[in-house]
Amino acid sequence: MLKVGVFGVGHLGKYHLNNWMEIPEVKVIGFFDPSNDNAKEVEEKYGIPRYMDEEALIAASDIIDVVTPTHLHFPVCEMAIKTGKHVFVEKPMANTIEEGKAIVEMVKEANVKLQVGHVERFNPAYTSLKNASLNPLFIEVHRLAQFNPRGTEVSVILDLMIHDIDIILSIVKSDVKSISASGVAVLTDTPDIANVRIEFNNGCVANLTSSRISMKKMRKIRLFQKDAYIGIDFLEKTTEIIKLKQPDEEDSFSFDIDTHQGKKTISISTPVIEDGNAIKAELTSFVNSIIKDEPTVVSEIDGYLAMEVAHQILDKINKSTSVLRQAPIEDPKPPKEDGSEYALDFDED
Repeated sequence: MLKVGVFGVGHLGKYHLNNWMEIPEVKVIGFFDPSNDNAKEVEEKYGIPRYMDEEALIAASDIIDVVTPTHLHFPVCEMAIKTGKHVFVEKPMANTIEEGKAIVEMVKEANVKLQVGHVERFNPAYTSLKNASLNPLFIEVHRLAQFNPRGTEVSVILDLMIHDIDIILSIVKSDVKSISASGVAVLTDTPDIANVRIEFNNGCVANLTSSRISMKKMRKIRLFQKDAYIGIDFLEKTTEIIKLKQPDEEDSFSFDIDTHQGKKTISISTPVIEDGNAIKAELTSFVNSIIKDEPTVVSEIDGYLAMEVAHQILDKINKSTSVLRQAPIEDPKPPKEDGSEYALDFDED
């Protein structure tokens, strides 16, 4: 049985604890959290011992689950990896690109397993397409959330949009050609809403909008490809496929349309969505990768590539904001020829 040590038992950390407890191949042996309130609640509810020494918890564990604030991901990962422990780390994998690169190198050198918590990869609406052929030419993404002070230590790009960046990179098998982005800080010091356009070398274009100050929640991706449209609703856990029907293909519903190329049959189908717990699925997948010595579903390379694109987006937004702030304010009136100043007056009608 693999022994798990959890770093961070706040809101998300408790979800992890609940799911670790349901995986028969592991046992949670302890947790580390500087918050006395969090620690007391976990000790009373789960009966799991609190460690006051990070190194002692790492030494006693086979797996380290990192559910700390983002800026603490790297130091915990570093301690765990360098002592040969397997690591599950929440997204984003690290706080900076340099830290992300270092984690990739350490994992390779230590020959351990690391998985990044891009949980949407395990959403039943997405996994229902595991046998579908996805070759999008255009992607439209909306991820909207109501404001929550928790998690606002990072921008909406690293907080929300990074989920969709990871999904898109897993679907589009091509390098990024260019990125354009705009974002606005509304309630925090970092962008709370952003719109991004990513162009890939294979011609695919992705438009992403993320907001954490919306009145309603939305988590949708729409894929447009040759002869097909695929809509994925991560929030409602539904998927819809509209495409040209093949002669021997079964479908839920179909109808004919007239085109300049003649009559065509359109089919509409909704893949079967199995009930599932995405967090439990990703943790179980990680455990299986360790037991079977197989690659993790969302590797450190995947985590780094999503981070790399996210930080390129942030750079674009920061440069755009900087240009706006530095733009000179023009004098509405030219100076008088004699050099004297205008008097303060109002224009008369």
